[in-house]
Amino acid sequence: MDFRPRVPALKSGRGTPAPGPGTLTRPDLETIDEELVALEPPWITTLHNCDCHTFEQVVRQLMKAIGCSESEGWEIAWQVHNTGKAVVKVGTREECQRVEMILREIGLVVTVSQS
Repeated sequence: MDFRPRVPALKSGRGTPAPGPGTLTRPDLETIDEELVALEPPWITTLHNCDCHTFEQVVRQLMKAIGCSESEGWEIAWQVHNTGKAVVKVGTREECQRVEMILREIGLVVTVSQS
């Protein structure tokens, strides 16, 4: 079994060539930036209760925004109704903002925050 530290190979054409066994190299800045993005805390899209839409409207919009099934949409809608809110998306800022925009199309109350 090989217990040497594993260093990821860099993209071809950039930075230092992929290391050989036991060789450590310095990655380029783009590789470091990609790793930092992966380590950032996730963003969260939360749907809040507003009592201004039918359950059917909320379920239909959830299906459109997050690609859930109808039964999953009903579960989320009931959670929002009973607890006042529900997390509907955890992901990158861009993903969460995309879901927020779709839910807001019909006037749903939505917030996006970093965890």
